[in-house]
Amino acid sequence: MIDKHVIDIALIKRAIAEDLQGGDDITSVSTIADNSVSTADFVARKSGVLAGIEMARATLEEVGLTDIVLHKSDGSPVNEGDVLLTVRGNTRAILLAERTALNFLCHLSGIASTTAQWVEMMTGTQCVVRDTRKTTPGYRLLEKYAVRMGGGTNHRISLSDAALIKDNHIAAAGGVSAAFSAVRSAFPASPIEIEVDTLDQLREVLPLAPDLILLDNMSPDQCAQAVTIVAGATKLEASGGIELHNARAYAESGVDYIAIGALTHSAPILDIGLDLRAE
Repeated sequence: MIDKHVIDIALIKRAIAEDLQGGDDITSVSTIADNSVSTADFVARKSGVLAGIEMARATLEEVGLTDIVLHKSDGSPVNEGDVLLTVRGNTRAILLAERTALNFLCHLSGIASTTAQWVEMMTGTQCVVRDTRKTTPGYRLLEKYAVRMGGGTNHRISLSDAALIKDNHIAAAGGVSAAFSAVRSAFPASPIEIEVDTLDQLREVLPLAPDLILLDNMSPDQCAQAVTIVAGATKLEASGGIELHNARAYAESGVDYIAIGALTHSAPILDIGLDLRAE
C-alpha cells in the first residue's frame, strides 16, 4: 500500500497550472504535432537515494499519460545512468509534465540522499537522525516522507503533535516550571520536550521529568556531560551547530537523537533528467 504522504494531487495541479499560467506550452504546440507519440526515460545523472517516484507518476497521469513503468521504488539506492521510470504517450503531454515531475523527483531524492549520508555517519551508535519543521511551506509531508526514505526519522509533523518548550515560551510563561505545568495541565497526554542552552538549565528542568530534553548549540563534550547528568532519566536530543563533518562526535556523545534542519532546508537536488525518444 502506498504511503498517503507520497502523493499530493492538489500540489501537482497547482504546479502544472503555475507552469501554464492559463495559456499553452507555446514551444511544444508550435513544434510538435498534436498526435505525436514518444517514449521517455527518467534517468539518474548522479548516484543517490530515490524519493518522489510516485509524485512523478501522478504528475504524468495528471496530464493524461497512462503507459508508465516504474523501474525503481522510493528508498532504493540509484546509480548514475539508472532508468527510474519510463513513460510512453503523447509527446506534448510528456513535455508538459517533464519539469514538474522532475522538480518533485530531484528535490525529494536530494533530501533522501542527504539524509542517507547523515544516517551513515551514525552507523554503530544508538543515535537517530531526525528532521525539523524547517520545511518548504506546503511540502512538509512530502519532505518528511523523503527523510524517511533516506533512513531518517521524523520529529513533529505539526505543532499539535507534541509540545516543544523553547526560550520564547519560557519567557512568555514566566519561567520553565510555569511553562511545563501549563502544558501538562492543558494537554496531559501530550509528550513534552524542553530546550536548554546550558548544563545548569539541564539540571533545572530534569526534576520536571520531560519526555525529551533538547540540547541547543552545545558541543559534543557538553552533550557527553549531559548524558552523564541525565543518567537515562529522559531522552536527549542535540541540535544546532551540527554538520556532517562533526556529526559522528555528537552521535558518540551518547545522545539519543540529533535534529538536523539541513535535511530539508538545504539539501541539494539529486540530478535526474528526462531522455525522450520520438517515434
